[in-house]
Amino acid sequence: YHSAGGLWIVKPANAACGRGIYIFRNLAKAGLNLREISVVSRYVERPLLIQQLKFDLRIYVVVTQYEPLRAFIYREGLARFASAPYSTEDEGLSDVYRHLTNYSINK
Repeated sequence: YHSAGGLWIVKPANAACGRGIYIFRNLAKAGLNLREISVVSRYVERPLLIQQLKFDLRIYVVVTQYEPLRAFIYREGLARFASAPYSTEDEGLSDVYRHLTNYSINK
């Protein structure tokens, strides 16, 4: 992570609804608590945007059988949007309204 640079995102294992999620550039300044279980992964810096907003699409599938594979796709999906324009400028990294599409945050 030191040589690659870029952004990283931390998601605590024991939290929900977007709580405890944050984005950082430098691990030394991230304030990561090593006593807590978290998932740390590379953050997508250039996501697809709709009108400058981050979004995700959900499609629901039920798998009823594996051999042979039998799956049903629900006809309707769900689109969730962030509620502030996307930016990776340093002053905007802590703004969850730019980066998270959780319904509990953006309602």
